[in-house]
Amino acid sequence: MPSTSYLAAVVAVGAAVTFALRAAPFAVMRTLRSSPLVAYLGRHLPAGVMLVLVVYLLRDLPVDRPLLTLRELVPVAVTAGVHLWRRNALLSMAAGTAVYALALAVVP
Repeated sequence: MPSTSYLAAVVAVGAAVTFALRAAPFAVMRTLRSSPLVAYLGRHLPAGVMLVLVVYLLRDLPVDRPLLTLRELVPVAVTAGVHLWRRNALLSMAAGTAVYALALAVVP
C-alpha cells in the first residue's frame, strides 16, 4: 500500500490540474471573445450538433414497422417545426421531448 505522503501528493496534483483546467477558459476569455474562429463556431456548431443528433437518432429507424418509424419521425418533425416557428432552441427541444414521451406512451 502506498504511503500517506504519496497519496496526499497524488490528490494535490490531481486537484491542481483540475483547478488549472477549470480556470484556463477564464484566463483567455478576452482573447476568445475577439477570435473569428470562436464566432464562426458559435454560429455554426449548434446546427451541426443537432444534425449529428438527428442522424444518430434515425440511424436505426425500423423501416419495416411503419408505426415505430412514425413514432420516431413525428417528434423530429415537431422539434424542427417549433424551432422554425419560434426560433427558440429550448422550446423546440422541450416540445420534441414531450411529443416523444407521449409517443412512447401511446406506441410502446
